[in-house]
Amino acid sequence: MDLNYYDTLIAVAEDTQVIRAEVPLPRGGKPTVASVQYELLAGDPGALTQEDVLFESWLLRRQDDPEPPQDVRAELRDRFFSRSQACLRASPLPKKHGWGLLFDGTGRITLCPMESDEYQRIVAGEVAGVRVLKAMRTRRR
Repeated sequence: MDLNYYDTLIAVAEDTQVIRAEVPLPRGGKPTVASVQYELLAGDPGALTQEDVLFESWLLRRQDDPEPPQDVRAELRDRFFSRSQACLRASPLPKKHGWGLLFDGTGRITLCPMESDEYQRIVAGEVAGVRVLKAMRTRRR
């Protein structure tokens, strides 16, 4: 089963409180989901898919071995995806921190700050072939 998006922008949530993208920080000395996902995506733009980000962010936040051997990693990944997972529309990056998530034709993600010209053009529908999905709202109506 393929959980990735293609040629898609996950735009910031309608109820975001920020007016420009901000780098998420760890809280209480511990990495948050947002800070881990940001580091993964900013550290290697266009290298990871949604499945990679979901799994790696889960793995990096584990208290036991965050760097298991390859055979154990493969088993953990299979087990992780055997349960349903929330997609990146629920990520705190587009919900709370002002980062659009831009997926290319192969499903690879780059961060797209909400104040950038590229983000504004895509959201306005000026870039052909890119579907726009809003991130999930932070609060219920």
